[in-house]
Amino acid sequence: MTKKRAEQSKAVGWSLGSLALLALALRAGWILYSKKYIDHHAKVNLMLDAEHHTFESDTVGKINYYESKVDSKQPPILLIHGIHLFAGGHDMVPVFEAFSPYRKVYLLDLPGFGGSEKSDRPYRPLLYQAAISEFVRNQIGQPVHVLVMGQSAEFVAMADEQDSDLFKSIVMINPSGMEMPDTGHISESKWWEQFQNLILSYLRIPLWSLPFYDLLASRARILNFYRKRFTYMPPSDLVDLAYTSAHQPGAHFAPILYFCGKLSVPDVRTRYYEKITKPVLVVFDNDPGRKFDTLPMLVREHSNWRAVRSSHTHGMPHFENPGETFRNIETFWKQYD
Repeated sequence: MTKKRAEQSKAVGWSLGSLALLALALRAGWILYSKKYIDHHAKVNLMLDAEHHTFESDTVGKINYYESKVDSKQPPILLIHGIHLFAGGHDMVPVFEAFSPYRKVYLLDLPGFGGSEKSDRPYRPLLYQAAISEFVRNQIGQPVHVLVMGQSAEFVAMADEQDSDLFKSIVMINPSGMEMPDTGHISESKWWEQFQNLILSYLRIPLWSLPFYDLLASRARILNFYRKRFTYMPPSDLVDLAYTSAHQPGAHFAPILYFCGKLSVPDVRTRYYEKITKPVLVVFDNDPGRKFDTLPMLVREHSNWRAVRSSHTHGMPHFENPGETFRNIETFWKQYD
């Protein structure tokens, strides 16, 4: 019996060893494939009827933006995409195309995304706040109606808290930070932050940082991400642009930090959203990545906040329900032009 158990233990040991070697071989093979066969020198071109420029500052580096060709006496509009693993101005194209024929519209690529600079640096919420603030202050030069998606609403709220003269109004599409607050013990949050730091230190190792991101930003994963946010099939050109954006030199640096939770603003609702005094319109729907538990309370307790729901869309109302979405937004803007 003892001999039999010893043989079984030996067999299990061999099996585990074989699995470990197989995992190591697969990892090495993917790293080699990523470095040799995946093109990381793509170039984004949104093909908009717009002027294409670069804004540069010592604080935020080079920022890519598009500007409509018309002049207008109405306040300009600033469009800011959300944050996800392959984000960029491509997520805001329908809004630009809808309003640029008769209003001055700016479409911004945030640092580390789209066509903006993607150097290896500490991407944090303060950097994105600075990018938005400096662009409005030094490039546009007057208060704007800002329309922002997803997690970037947190950066806009930070910018407004720092300088109340930047925005005339704020429109948020499916903003983050509206879920019920976490009631866990402070030690749990510290443990989670330490875990995030550990994962980040591992994923920043150059040998596998880019290959790991290539797994996250494969065409299949990008398609799956957008499929969850469209009732039917997402536009193929949107998927193509997202893939192109994710395969530029340095495109992995900012998304890796997002993946590790370093671009979120803790307690953003109480620290920033509730302090906004500008008119705010929230357009929300059935986005699978968002919860809006506290939005009704925010609207009820703050008269400058309003909310409208796009009932039949799943994260991209400006793509799937543009008529109703743009009517609501334009009606809102006209009150504060």
